[in-house]
Amino acid sequence: MEITSSPLPRPMIGTQTPPTAIEFPESLQCLFQPKRFKILWGGRGAGRSWGVARALLLKGLQQPLRVLCVREFQNSIGESVHKVLSDQIEALSLSEYYRIEKAKIYGPNGTEFSFEGIKNNTTRIKSYEGIDICWVEEAVKVSKSSWEILIPTIRRENSEIWMTFNPELETDYTYRRFVLQADDSCIVRKMTFEDNPWFPEVLRQEMLRDKERDYDSYLNVWLGHCKVALQGAVYGRELRRAMEENRICKVPYEQSVPVDVFFDLGRADNTAMWFAQRVGMERRLLKYHEANGTSIPIDDLTGGINYFIRYMQGTGYIIGTVFLPHDAKAKRLGSKRSIEEIFRQGGFRVQIVPRLSVTDGINAARIIFPTCWFDEEGCEDGINALRHYRYKVMESIDDNSPKQLSNDPVHDWASDGADAFRYFAVGSKMPRQSADGVLNRLARAADALRGKDVEFSRRGGNNNLGWMG
Repeated sequence: MEITSSPLPRPMIGTQTPPTAIEFPESLQCLFQPKRFKILWGGRGAGRSWGVARALLLKGLQQPLRVLCVREFQNSIGESVHKVLSDQIEALSLSEYYRIEKAKIYGPNGTEFSFEGIKNNTTRIKSYEGIDICWVEEAVKVSKSSWEILIPTIRRENSEIWMTFNPELETDYTYRRFVLQADDSCIVRKMTFEDNPWFPEVLRQEMLRDKERDYDSYLNVWLGHCKVALQGAVYGRELRRAMEENRICKVPYEQSVPVDVFFDLGRADNTAMWFAQRVGMERRLLKYHEANGTSIPIDDLTGGINYFIRYMQGTGYIIGTVFLPHDAKAKRLGSKRSIEEIFRQGGFRVQIVPRLSVTDGINAARIIFPTCWFDEEGCEDGINALRHYRYKVMESIDDNSPKQLSNDPVHDWASDGADAFRYFAVGSKMPRQSADGVLNRLARAADALRGKDVEFSRRGGNNNLGWMG
């Protein structure tokens, strides 16, 4: 055991002298060494989160720090590391020096801890300035697109990004980028319960039970080995075959063939869209994109429609048909037009995908999967969603009974991309409606741009979410 923290200057407030040294496991010595990326990963019970929280709190007493604590999704402050930091403030007797508020933690010298979710708060994330350290908890769930937003935001000189996570799949972006492909900007430490000298007996007993009854789970949960596949993965077999046949690769865009766009419309969730071409017998998935209300510019008075239209236009593709789910036909509160009508009046050819059960949609997706080619870069987040889309695992009656899978997939972050893929599977087999005359489509598009044909209500509050709200 080593003493890693140097004597701390006395804060400007409080009567209690702060601790001058705290013991850290050797695996966490790296937290006190300068490096852009610090990656702490492995199994449960390693003490990573506690160690990071202690290191940040001590550093925050030594000098003023702006610390941003993030995760991919955070619907409430209770899902953040706020409680971990608060508990460590109490454990280290630092209550005299830190003020804990509902959504912030402040130190006496200007140190500040903030807490955010990345995926649903991209605009807020981009607005952060002067961050010294960003702690990314459950970093394995952070998508490539979220990293592309977060990393440029943490741009202060000598700023650092710390990550903690238990791995899931070897194909997850965070694991590949920061573990398998780590460069000299990274310090990477794998930690398990064996690295934690304070590993509690209650967890040791739980670990031994898991080792006895489910060794594969023990390898992942406690030793930090990657899973071969997620239990209950809906498309596990199909994706494995696609990889074996090298259908997840660089997929060329055929300029002479229009690109169809398949939507899953979000309200509280993200809106997801797949861009696909039919070239011969191949279904080429070129790009995947998702966004929610926080991605909509504040001056977008269309409630989000313009954002997606501009994104589609920005791809440079020749757009063929926009496929929308059945609920796009309904007029929403605060708008005189349905989503279908708005897209049509924007000059797009639209088809409504018939409403099928989730089971029927999954079966349709499995049928067309062997003809699908995925662009590995443009569709990375979508492929990741398909990999993590899984059925619910039912609890066993006893330790000797096999676990059963529900007929219902889990509804989580992976559902948006998977739902849009189901609409792609069903929509891509629909007979195409006859194309409008080019001149008529151009004329309608021009009218829409001049505001003659499309009416948008500005009533209904200032949340700017429109049909997504």
